Amino acid sequence: MKKIDRGTAFVQQHLSLFQCPTCRAAYTEVDGHSLVCPNHHTLDVNKKGSLNFLNRNVDTEYDDAMLASRRKVLSAGLFDGIVTAVGTALDAQAQTILDVGTGEGTPLAKLLAERNNQDVGLGFDISKAGINLATQLDTDAFYLVADLAHLPFMDHQIDTIVEFFSPSAYEEFNRVLKPGGRLVKVIPNAGYLHELREMLYPVDSKNHTYSNDKVLNHFMATYPQATQQRVQYTWTIPADIYVDLLHMTPLHWGARPEAQALAEQTPLDQVTVDVTVLVVDV
Repeated sequence: MKKIDRGTAFVQQHLSLFQCPTCRAAYTEVDGHSLVCPNHHTLDVNKKGSLNFLNRNVDTEYDDAMLASRRKVLSAGLFDGIVTAVGTALDAQAQTILDVGTGEGTPLAKLLAERNNQDVGLGFDISKAGINLATQLDTDAFYLVADLAHLPFMDHQIDTIVEFFSPSAYEEFNRVLKPGGRLVKVIPNAGYLHELREMLYPVDSKNHTYSNDKVLNHFMATYPQATQQRVQYTWTIPADIYVDLLHMTPLHWGARPEAQALAEQTPLDQVTVDVTVLVVDV
């Protein structure tokens, strides 16, 4: 089946999830490869089998090369322990799962594969390049381009929202989650990839160390009932993707060229994964 036909079949089956970005009405029919709302606004499933809810192009710092590096590293298993922890935090019954800021899509695809049940998986990102790459994955997940501030879903349609290091829009999350729906947010801790950070930035640089206290404190202030689980492990770096690991994170953006060059020439065998998994039913 062509991607456009597979994507259209998904939309037809789950039409009640989606909200027209023009008038905010629920779509009522699929005509050919187009979603149609009661006010006759249409949105086409594209050739890659996804939907684009943005009416403008958005430039992000996650370019094609960076996304390709992320695909290699995440496929090799950097996030596997995180994905398993997130999966453990989810209800065992089949869920409609929304992955916020899905990027190139690998964590969501791995999460669905680990759960191996009848989940409906949706991943969105503002990066069209990321979603184009995500649609190449062998997964039943459906990927789309959308804006975090205006989620293209009807109220109270999502069982679970997951976030792997992504920004949040808590009012929108509360709107689209079902009553009692679950939010699982993963944030990096000070030790996350600290070996790379310490290579790229001198001791006297503000980027030599890292703190995510503001994000954590804001989340806990918003959801005081949330639980926290720390996940730590050491990941062995495959030699052929070490440079991809350097390039897949924003860490290298602000590093001096000479520091980047030295880091590329000084391969590491292992890095530390250190995150906190925040879980709350809203």
